[in-house]
Amino acid sequence: QVQLVESGGGSVQAGGSLKLSCSASGYISRHRMAWFRQALGQEREGVAAIDLRAGSTYYAVSVKGRFTISQDNSKNTMYLQMNNLKPEDTAMYYCASGSGWVAAPLESNNYSNWGQGTQVTVSS
Repeated sequence: QVQLVESGGGSVQAGGSLKLSCSASGYISRHRMAWFRQALGQEREGVAAIDLRAGSTYYAVSVKGRFTISQDNSKNTMYLQMNNLKPEDTAMYYCASGSGWVAAPLESNNYSNWGQGTQVTVSS
């Protein structure tokens, strides 16, 4: 079982940047990992995903070009660099891990391990 802990959330003004981290305990080098977010009253949505073997990355249209997902296997850590943040990026951000190949890496039901979340608030 992989345990995931997010950090790096906070409050920034529009146009600012934050870098989220997801530290994993347990063996993750053969897993997929992803970032999801859930705004108040909204459904959870996939933001970015990474295949930890191939390094392939996937992004939601709303964040492509602004967010970058990356991994450091030596530290068992995944990151989400978020630039040019917008008020609509305000949400609780969760990291997740899953096994095997899937056709929809940004679908939450393809992930079995979840962190507790870190809040990101962007003010205009």
